[in-house]
Amino acid sequence: MADRDAEFGEYLESRAVVMRRTAYLLCGGDWHRAEDLVQTTLTKIYVAWSRIRRDGSVDAYSRRIMVRAAIDESRRAYRRREAVVDTVPEVEATPEPGVEDAVDVRRALAQLPAGQRAVVVLRYWEDLSVAETAAALGKSEGTVKSQAAKGLAALRRLLATSGSPSATPSSTEGDDRAEAGES
Repeated sequence: MADRDAEFGEYLESRAVVMRRTAYLLCGGDWHRAEDLVQTTLTKIYVAWSRIRRDGSVDAYSRRIMVRAAIDESRRAYRRREAVVDTVPEVEATPEPGVEDAVDVRRALAQLPAGQRAVVVLRYWEDLSVAETAAALGKSEGTVKSQAAKGLAALRRLLATSGSPSATPSSTEGDDRAEAGES
């Protein structure tokens, strides 16, 4: 048991930061939900540790669990109703210069449907191939390509309307076509 806990601790130390960042993007920029998502993922990894460690599939398993939990959470959140409050919370201060583009991208990413957001995060944040993304999501490669193309198009559209300087549609138009043909 001590060996198992030590191995799990080493894995946690090496992957915690990446898992938190990925969860943050999957949760549409909500750190509280991201922390919950990482906690859920780590719990499920710990339970299956002996099996997934023996198979050598810890990272793939953790991505699959995280994405599925994020999609499940977004479905539950969609069903919840908004709560009416007496006072409006304070608005966050204006971000530092140079951070605005990143904030715009995160806001746009949060507006994507959960499935498209998962594909975009795994393909372009986690830098997984189409085949690896398809395996992590349990989808076909064609679906991953389609969702990636739709997600990128939606991000460009959202960023263009937000006035983000880095969101010029013509600057990356060819990337989608090359990406869609990639296997």
